[in-house]
Amino acid sequence: MDRLAGADREAGPVVVAPAVLPPSPRAWLGTIAALAALAVVVLGVLYAGHSAPGGVDGWIVRPTADSVRPPWRYAALATDFLGEPAGAATLVVAVGAGCLLLGRPRAAVLVVAGTGLTVGTTTLVKPLVGRTIHGADNLSYPSGHTAFLTALALVVALLAAGRLGLGRAAGASLVLAAALVAGAAMGWAQVALGAHYPTDALGGWCTALAVIPATAWLVDWTADRMAERFVGRTAGAVRRERR
Repeated sequence: MDRLAGADREAGPVVVAPAVLPPSPRAWLGTIAALAALAVVVLGVLYAGHSAPGGVDGWIVRPTADSVRPPWRYAALATDFLGEPAGAATLVVAVGAGCLLLGRPRAAVLVVAGTGLTVGTTTLVKPLVGRTIHGADNLSYPSGHTAFLTALALVVALLAAGRLGLGRAAGASLVLAAALVAGAAMGWAQVALGAHYPTDALGGWCTALAVIPATAWLVDWTADRMAERFVGRTAGAVRRERR
């Protein structure tokens, strides 16, 4: 940003959109992303080709598709809808529009790119791992629903932490709490409805924790490079006019 400020003397004031990944949480989020990616790989190797609950799944209560009854079943179905195409698209549009209204275009880009890349990653990983549930055609690891809602919660939490000016500890607490609540809610819904094993939900949660920080860094890096090129072209045009 210092280079952009220096160019302002000739090109005039340039407004740079706030970063979606401020410097304070960048280091610890990078560490978490690396650990989460490792967890996705380890779980994928452990359950590759499996079609039954694993040892870790046995530590958690696993309701069957008909054992969760109203009103909790309605809650599970409503939560599950948020990860379906119609529900997910509605959430992305609503949150992206909110980001634009708040003057955070980078966050709006992250909403679309981050959630898209997160769900895309789960789609690519599933056939590689080959874990199934309720038949050979139902690939289950990692859970795309859990990954999506966790990713969206991470983006919203990053935006909130930036706008509130939270320090490292408070910002980290907010971001991780949002990811934990969203991941736990969707993970419970998927297990309660019999759509996934608990470790599938854990894998989806970790996928979001790995993808979103990397995508946020890429969005900021790309936006900064574009701003630099714009300032450079503007400064060159000003110099030519002065001649």
